[in-house]
Amino acid sequence: MSTRLDHRNPLVFDTHELGRRPGALQRLSRTVDAPKDFGIADVIGVPEGAPVELDLRLESVMEGVLVTGTARAGAEGECVRCLEPLRHEVAADFQELFTYPDADDRGRTAEPVDDEEDEDRLFLEDGMFDLESVLRDAVVLALPMQPVCRETCAGLCPECGIRLDENPDHHHDAVDIRWAALQGLAETIQDGEKDNMGGAEAGVDEKQEK
Repeated sequence: MSTRLDHRNPLVFDTHELGRRPGALQRLSRTVDAPKDFGIADVIGVPEGAPVELDLRLESVMEGVLVTGTARAGAEGECVRCLEPLRHEVAADFQELFTYPDADDRGRTAEPVDDEEDEDRLFLEDGMFDLESVLRDAVVLALPMQPVCRETCAGLCPECGIRLDENPDHHHDAVDIRWAALQGLAETIQDGEKDNMGGAEAGVDEKQEK
């Protein structure tokens, strides 16, 4: 199979040094730039180009290369309660098997698998593998779906939008809607009485003129 992977890509790893003898191990540490759209869209994510620290363990097995690792990075987002910017340190663990495309180290052809199972498998290409999709899935799962600047964040006032952490004594006088209706009725009656009084005074003046 001709390779489609670019060895210059920092998320592409070469396993030729590891070899295909089952049980062989290789440990790698690498700092890479975060790819684009690395997180949960419009919620929180690692900025494009930000450093992502990788600690990897590559193990040769009969089927291929088992990759186990941890990714560490700083994610940025917005608090869902107060809408202030926040930073979240994420550590994502992952493990994935990259399968030899055709045969194992003894030249035995791999057993055929159905199409659905084949779609879920990741393959080595000319002894190399691309970690981006695995890394992206792991980081997304490790990020909070509802990020907050701190657990005790009081959020915003639902009536005026003021930040409650900065104004702990802030409140609005609660008015019972039943009393509010009565208050409106009382004001209407008062306005009507004033109008009636005005009309009566006008009638008295007319009589006095006659």
